[in-house]
Amino acid sequence: MRPTSSSCRWSAFAPALLIVFAGVSGCKSEKVAGPPKTDAPPRQVRLVPVAQTPVARVVTVNGTLAAFDQAIISLKVPGRLRTIAVDLGTVVRKGQLIAQVDETDYDLRVKQAEAALAQARARIGLSPDGTDDAVDPRQTGSVRRAQATVDQTRVARDRVSALYKQGVAARADLDLAEQNFEVAQGNYQDAIEEIRNRQGVLAQRRSELALARQQLADTKIFAPFDGVVQQKQASVGEYLAAGAPIALVVKINPLRLRAEVPERDAPTVRAGQEVNVTIEGDPSPHSGRVVRISPTITEQTRILIVEAEIMNRGTLRPGSFVRADIVTQSAGSAVTVPVKAVVTFAGIEKVLLVKDGKAVEKVVTTGRHTADWTEIINGVKPGDQVVAEPGNLQSGQSVTVGK
Repeated sequence: MRPTSSSCRWSAFAPALLIVFAGVSGCKSEKVAGPPKTDAPPRQVRLVPVAQTPVARVVTVNGTLAAFDQAIISLKVPGRLRTIAVDLGTVVRKGQLIAQVDETDYDLRVKQAEAALAQARARIGLSPDGTDDAVDPRQTGSVRRAQATVDQTRVARDRVSALYKQGVAARADLDLAEQNFEVAQGNYQDAIEEIRNRQGVLAQRRSELALARQQLADTKIFAPFDGVVQQKQASVGEYLAAGAPIALVVKINPLRLRAEVPERDAPTVRAGQEVNVTIEGDPSPHSGRVVRISPTITEQTRILIVEAEIMNRGTLRPGSFVRADIVTQSAGSAVTVPVKAVVTFAGIEKVLLVKDGKAVEKVVTTGRHTADWTEIINGVKPGDQVVAEPGNLQSGQSVTVGK
């Protein structure tokens, strides 16, 4: 009997299916035979105690440094700028020449005022080049002539009066003599007033000379204090009006720290307290003192504005943002752990303790920081043991304590 076509096809594919099935069965058995997972070995850690460290009580605030003082150096007199001796960043000393205006016109005004003064002195009877302007009006020529006329008319009047009493002189002669005497007295008074008027003119000429000399001196501009040029605002050859700015000079030692103290800490801040300042990028501390305190607390933000003077050794710059510690109590203590014992993840600060051979996380709240320790406000207490350098150690991981 001949086989059917379907049975022939099955006979042809059967060996291939058996081979595939055998291969699949072999792979599955190999996966089941893999080695089981084992736990990682315990990690060795070092414990350190939470310490009670003697530290000063401080109020930590943020603030901005500003120049202690600044001045826009400007002209007192108009003129063409002849020289300017400073530029951006130039260090200046008090009294140092900064710029000068062309003084030709002002020198001529001084000479003109000197000539007018000499003329006024001569008109009053003084030497033209003297320095003493005091004069007695009665000793001047015009007053002495007027005085002589008064004396002469007085004698004439007395003589006519005697003759009139004797019946020798007429009444008209006596009246004329008296009129002459009164006119002479008036001329004398006029002479006195003229000398006093000339004295006033002399004083005016003297002040005009002083003003001209002052304007000549004002053609030179000097630094008002020790500082640094922050901005140059004029160039040689410019014609500048009175009051035109030349340069902006700032005083950078000491610097002025303006800080905002929260209302809760305001009662502990006093003038004269020490202030320690740190700035990003500059590890060295800078010290100063609280000098000025606002009399009021800002109603909108509930902060107290304080100002401190910070000594500048040349590394601080006005405008810098700083962190400041105001020492409110020099003697005190704080609960601290080493800096590396605190781990921060997702904004949460924590330390790790060891319990029953496993690491246990403890969330903490930190306060002040130094290069060596971090203050713990709450979370652990003195005497607790924390992992010194947890690194990537996870809570629940097996540990062994080493030295």
